[in-house]
Amino acid sequence: MTEKVLVLDFGSQYTQLIARRIRELGVFSEIRPFHISIDEIIEIQPKAMILSGGPASVWDDCSPSLTHKILELGIPILGICYGMQLIVHLLGGKVERSQRREFGPSEVEITDYADIFSGIPQKTSVWMSHSDRVLELPAGFSAIASSVNSPIAAIKSDRDKIFGIQFHAEVVHTGYGKEILSNFIFKIAGCDGDWTPKSFADDTIKEIREKVGDSNVVCAISGGVDSSVTALILQRAVWDRLYCFFVDTGLLRLDEGSEVLDVYRKMGLNVIHVDATDRFLRKLRGVEDPEEKRKIIGEEFIRVFEEEASKINKAEFLAQGTLYPDVIESVSVKGPSSKIKSHHNVGGLPEKMKLELVEPLRELFKDEVREVGRELGLRPDILSRHPFPGPGLAIRIIGEVDEDKIRDLRQSDAIFIEELKKAGIYDDIWQAFCVFLPIKTVGVMGDERTYENVIALRAVTSVDGMTADWARIPYDVLETVSVRIINEVKGINRVVYDVSTKPPSTIEWE
Repeated sequence: MTEKVLVLDFGSQYTQLIARRIRELGVFSEIRPFHISIDEIIEIQPKAMILSGGPASVWDDCSPSLTHKILELGIPILGICYGMQLIVHLLGGKVERSQRREFGPSEVEITDYADIFSGIPQKTSVWMSHSDRVLELPAGFSAIASSVNSPIAAIKSDRDKIFGIQFHAEVVHTGYGKEILSNFIFKIAGCDGDWTPKSFADDTIKEIREKVGDSNVVCAISGGVDSSVTALILQRAVWDRLYCFFVDTGLLRLDEGSEVLDVYRKMGLNVIHVDATDRFLRKLRGVEDPEEKRKIIGEEFIRVFEEEASKINKAEFLAQGTLYPDVIESVSVKGPSSKIKSHHNVGGLPEKMKLELVEPLRELFKDEVREVGRELGLRPDILSRHPFPGPGLAIRIIGEVDEDKIRDLRQSDAIFIEELKKAGIYDDIWQAFCVFLPIKTVGVMGDERTYENVIALRAVTSVDGMTADWARIPYDVLETVSVRIINEVKGINRVVYDVSTKPPSTIEWE
């Protein structure tokens, strides 16, 4: 059995980072809602649990909580920020509203170098984000670090393996955060750290075989990393019982269809090409709302698969390349976090489907998916491709979708990507694309006044897509892209560059 660390989500914006940091240490971590039952915890048999931060106060009437019996299971526990305050509150200590809030960088002074702070300097920089603080400790606990505003900035139980830190060890702004988490996972919880891309792939292939039995599986493939790795895992699990469908929605990038089909056939996948362009564009006619566009595309996608699957004997499962960020951003299934948008793979699915879903990558981040793909021998040209959304160009055209906008966006996007590759910076960028804006601006071409459309360039750097910074593309490259788009794409007379970070913005515009 793979060892697991449970991260209980109390609504922190950093909950997913906690899970990522633990996985980076070679231990599989899984996020569960704060209201998980004791029976579920016992069934999972985690090696340790981490209670996340959160925006609430423990003394609020509706604040998220858990039964104190979970603290009595003998499982090593680390409370972070709100998680630490909740431990104190449940065990009889006192938490108060701080007269001076702490948001941002701070310094803590460590007074106990054993256990969780082993090897950490006496004074170290951390990242604080809290309005409350611990005033009195429960019986059997002692303070092991302090800050100017929080005399009790870290705690530990004198007899149980229960710890708490007021700061966020999971963010890069905490200088020795990774070492602190490592101490908890290995020194305190006794984890082995044997979770690897290979072990994940092996376990997942085995689980799929058990789930699918002798049924056939249909798989949505798009040419992207996610669906490609999904297909490879399914290929290893069920072999000739896998039927891959490449659906041309009419919303793909320039020449993408023919290129993708060629790559997949070289990989030995059984690929069925379905051209549903007219069908999708007809459904999208007159639709401007981005959520409605996603829902329509998700619904139609599944209907196409159901129709094609009905032609295949014993096709009972649909495999999708859903990733963890898709799930997190689409709906709060893990805890009290806010929904950001529906994803084609998640929130865009119809409520009633004839096919049962298989989502082998559902708990992975993008960089982890690439590692699994590399382990499975996925071609480098697929591994390095930038993410492309399931709804395709429909959500990169702000407002109503039509063939003219798709044509102009395709041409612009192809120019942008071509120039990034020529400059040798494509692989340094997490994701780059163009957006067709629903406005026209005045321009001058030759001696004539123009009133034409605007293309926005978007390029970001990131590790997992959960946070992102705008890419510092050299000005000469941006100039070349702009000049080429305006000169080569009829109907475009202005190009702008998006310099927004995520958060507060999302990577895609819709």
